[in-house]
Parts: sequence; C-alpha cells; structure tokens
Amino acid sequence: KKQDTMAARNSPYSKRTIGDPKQSDYRLFIQRDGVDISPFHDIPLEVPGKSDVFHMIVEIPKGSTAKLEIHKGEDWNPIKQDIKDGKLRHVEYRNGYPWHYGAFPQTWEDPEHLHPDTRAKGDNDPLDVIDISHVSCASGDVIEVKILGALALIDEGETDWKIVAINVEDPIAAKVNDVEDITKLENRESYLDDTHSWFRDYKTIVGKPQNKFAYDGKYKGKEFALEILRENHKFWQRMIGGQVPKGIWYKKAIEHIVEDGTVFQGTTETKTN
Repeated sequence: KKQDTMAARNSPYSKRTIGDPKQSDYRLFIQRDGVDISPFHDIPLEVPGKSDVFHMIVEIPKGSTAKLEIHKGEDWNPIKQDIKDGKLRHVEYRNGYPWHYGAFPQTWEDPEHLHPDTRAKGDNDPLDVIDISHVSCASGDVIEVKILGALALIDEGETDWKIVAINVEDPIAAKVNDVEDITKLENRESYLDDTHSWFRDYKTIVGKPQNKFAYDGKYKGKEFALEILRENHKFWQRMIGGQVPKGIWYKKAIEHIVEDGTVFQGTTETKTN
C-alpha cells in the first residue's frame, strides 16, 4: 500500500478516488474535513501566515507519463487523465515528467488577455507550476512552494506560463531564492537547460513542431514570476465574479460558487477579495 503523502505531512487536505486509474472513469477528488472541494477554486492561493509561500496541487508526479489534470467541466473539478483521439493520453517523452507538475489554485490564464510580451492569449487553464524538489509527492497532493522564476511557453499559439518553484519541505529550499540559484546546486548545473529543452521538444514525439517561447527562451526571475502569479489570480477573481465575456466555460465549473463571489469550502464559506 502506498504511503498517504498528505497524511504524512499532516495536511488539512485529503483525497478520495473513484474508478480504475488505468481507465477513463478514474477521478481523484480533493477533500477538506471529509468534504469534496474544488482544487481550482476552494484552496487559497497563498498559504495563510506564510509570506510568499503558495499552495500547489500536484497533478503529475515526477517520473510519470499519464497526463493527469484538473478537470474544469465537472463538479468539484476532480483530477482525471486527459483523453486524446479516444485514448488515455500519456507523455512518452524521455523518462516522463522530470519534476512534479501541477497547478496553482485560484489562478486562471484568461483566454481574452493578450500579453504584450508573448503576443498570445491565455490558455483558459489554471496557472502551471513545476516543483523541482526531491520531496516525494503523489497526484492530488496539496503542497507549499516558494517561487523561483518563470518560463514563457507559447503552446500552439497560446500563452502557457510555466512557473518554477520548490517545495518548502526540501532542505535545499532555503538555499535557492531565484531561478539562477538552481544552477549553483550540486548536480543541477544543466537543470534549467534540460527543463527548457523538455518543454520545447516533448510534443515532437507525436509529430508536432517544437514549442516556442517568449523572451528568446530565457527564464524570468522570481519577482517577475510573482507578478505573473498575482496577475493570474486577479484574472480568476474576475472570472468567478462573472466579469468575463459570455460563453467562456466557467459557469459549469463553478456551480458551487454563488454570484457574489462566495466560495463554499466544505461546510463553511469565505469571501474572495
């Protein structure tokens, strides 16, 4: 039996699953106090009481190939495996995902926002994040990370930011405060280059062209990444407040959020700012 990684770290969050992980009916729900919540909407972005520490939902653990993601169109936004051409999607590139991959709660890349530098609109998803730590994680884990930098991926014409972060439980987290610090770590001199090439080339294995990047493919630092994170949090606030054009998908995904922006968190409710 696999260790419950969230229980081991005394997390207030837990998980429940239905279906077979190798079948299309599999769903992983996040819970708090035994009640289903949305990892998209009901987990605060910032960790209360900790400066510049943020929640991350792990979708794909390091070394995995299954393309698991938060499902925007189902109640409580469970994690499920993406389906492509009627088949469960796997990313069979190199040895799978080289880091823990996931999303920030309460963020949204606005598909109507044209970023002036990327010259592309948002991809209509929560903001992506990679955790470079060596801390063991499983899909559905809610972890705490500090921000190091960002990579501006242009994925099939859409802005698809990749925020670089590290789990605060990793002993080396105290030694890295910006993205360039990563290359100073032992055995990680090529880590940033390897991450860049992974995102550039991972779709070529299925015959697609290389992905492109803004900023000539260079990483942006911590302060820039924090700006992107907070900007996408504001987009999420606008989205749940109904301040987006009609026809965008969000209504079905947030049925449990009422019109004034109240987010129901289990049996309690809080106001979004």
